[in-house]
Amino acid sequence: MGKRISALAMAFVLVFAAACPGLAFAEDASLDDSPESADPSSDKADSSSPDESTVVVDDVVVSAEGEAALIEGATFAVDDFSRAQKGSNRELDGQYLGYSYYQGSTADYAVAVATESYVLVYVPPSAHALCDAGDAGSQETLKRYFLALDEVSLTGGIVMDDTVPWYFTSEPTETVEGIRYSFAVEAGEGKYYVCAIGEDGSDVVSTAVEGLTRPTHVDFLKIVEPDAVDIVAASTGFAAFTEFLGGIDMSPLWVTLKTTGTAIVFIFVLGLAAAYFTLRISKRAQDIFDTVFTIPMVLPPTVCGFLLLLLLGRNTALGQWFIDIGFPLIFSWQATVIAAVVVAFPLMYRSARGAFEGLDPNMLDAARTLGWSNAKIFFKLMLPLSWSSIAAGTVLAFARALGEFGATLFLAGNYVGITRTIPIAIYFEWMSGNMDVALFWTGVILVFSFIVILFINLWSRRTTRYRKGASE
Repeated sequence: MGKRISALAMAFVLVFAAACPGLAFAEDASLDDSPESADPSSDKADSSSPDESTVVVDDVVVSAEGEAALIEGATFAVDDFSRAQKGSNRELDGQYLGYSYYQGSTADYAVAVATESYVLVYVPPSAHALCDAGDAGSQETLKRYFLALDEVSLTGGIVMDDTVPWYFTSEPTETVEGIRYSFAVEAGEGKYYVCAIGEDGSDVVSTAVEGLTRPTHVDFLKIVEPDAVDIVAASTGFAAFTEFLGGIDMSPLWVTLKTTGTAIVFIFVLGLAAAYFTLRISKRAQDIFDTVFTIPMVLPPTVCGFLLLLLLGRNTALGQWFIDIGFPLIFSWQATVIAAVVVAFPLMYRSARGAFEGLDPNMLDAARTLGWSNAKIFFKLMLPLSWSSIAAGTVLAFARALGEFGATLFLAGNYVGITRTIPIAIYFEWMSGNMDVALFWTGVILVFSFIVILFINLWSRRTTRYRKGASE
């Protein structure tokens, strides 16, 4: 037993090391790949002078976190850089202003809208004292800043092209090649957007509209005094690993373990009950119930989540009843448990039923002739003889519940600390450009999966040796 525990512990360390070899040392990308990006004006850490840990792109010294840059001798520096890979097509303040990219909580950001055929740069009025949008020298310096930071921040996608025409403007509205761009559009208190719309009011990202060169992404930064920016050096070694772990919200791990631990109890009981129930009904009824119990295994998880949302939402009597008693099932932690139970239940059911069907019926009949009740036969005979397959089914169901994504997102949503499980965290961290965090959670899932498979293999080997010894 001690050797097995040691093997599992070593497997955990090895798989984690293989899955996440350099997570803590990856540069912190500022890619914003979600419609509602984080505010680019977030506070910066204390900084230090540039050294060999910084990034240098064409004489542009970029901080390790990819948010600030400095050119020696330039009249201005830049800070608070962020990149919006995607925007939103929804209305702002009840009015459709076009495809919009969230800028942040201030209008004082320089903006670069990238397309495949040109780049449009907006210089806010607050920065005119440092950067004149009509001055060729200022234009070239700002262009170099955008190109360097855009390259460093890239975690997949298109980078800005320095060979296409670059246009500079200080006007709040500018039209280029049939698209009207509006900068620092205030929509809601303290929220600013960059909007792109066709000259005729058309949707610039619609495939039905032809002849438009659509934006690929948008970059934001602040133009500041050179002495206002100190380049942050990257941490190295164990300090970098500690810093990386300290910056991760561990709530997805606890939500996942709590959800899966609760779900597996229901899965185990319901799976055994369903398997025993189907063995005691007619063959025709067995086919019907077997289909009902198994269908979540073949349906896409998103379909399961959608059906559960329809069943438990406020539009049904059942869903409304739970809402009326103050216990809403959708978009709550309970919803994560329900989703996990539904998608993982078939694995437990099929394993238990297969194990029960493999028992010798003559042995069960002999027990009945001895006066054993059905309950005694189940607990004293069927469960012990089928335990190997039942345990394997339980572990597989646990692993399936652990990795559930589609149904959980549909039914429970994405609420940090409440319904955000590890699979959901991976998706949204990747969408937000936090590739290192997404890889970390991917490594955690890989470790759990490795341990589950290793456990099943060790258990099967032990059972095989036991049966072989018993037959000899």
